[in-house]
Amino acid sequence: MHFTSERHLDDGVLEREFTLGEIPGILWTPATTPASAPAPLILLGHPPLGLRTMYPRLVDRARHCAAEGFATATIELPGSGDRPRRPAAEQARADLRRAMEAGEPVTDEIVDALVLPLVDQAVPEWQAALDALLSLPEIGGPVGYSGGVISIGIRLALVEPRISAAVLFAGSFVPRAILDEARRVTIPLHVLLQWDDEGNDRQAALDLFDAFGSEEKSLHANMGGHTGVPQFAGDTAARFLTRHLSQ
Repeated sequence: MHFTSERHLDDGVLEREFTLGEIPGILWTPATTPASAPAPLILLGHPPLGLRTMYPRLVDRARHCAAEGFATATIELPGSGDRPRRPAAEQARADLRRAMEAGEPVTDEIVDALVLPLVDQAVPEWQAALDALLSLPEIGGPVGYSGGVISIGIRLALVEPRISAAVLFAGSFVPRAILDEARRVTIPLHVLLQWDDEGNDRQAALDLFDAFGSEEKSLHANMGGHTGVPQFAGDTAARFLTRHLSQ
């Protein structure tokens, strides 16, 4: 991990951009004192729109977490931002747009082509970032995951034992293979669902929640479209992570 920039935000939060190989990322850590203990860590997931596009929302989430004593970090997803494009994913995205604009069903083949290669590449990258982040003296765990492409969150929750709780945002297409993986997820989960999400199948989101194998799981549904998550819902999700990462 190589830090490329550093600045203090106006609330004392330290923001550092880094690269991990060719993968860009950002780390936010709370203001510290000489007696500060290493901070627990929350990995901030996001949709594949690029860190520059997502930065305002990410830094807002990071500030709220820092106020509770948590460090947060994120990395650029494969094919996003300045990273090399993935031609197969671009074709799958175009096929998805055509199907939705024509009012046709989105086939399993389109969903698999769009999502599975992304998950297969992104999850090992998140794990490599976690290795590097937990080697820093100011970060000590435990680790939570919040937001982003839900299929990535499911795979991480299944294969990464250092993640002890997760907040997942329903509302993206989930391949059947990932649905099967969800049945083997056992960590505590808090799932957010926008009831009127215009681009996704509500019943599919409910079926996914039902599939999760976690003994502790909660579904919080709110009226509104994909981008209309109310502030109080975000606050409730933050309290969930605070409770589990502070134990």
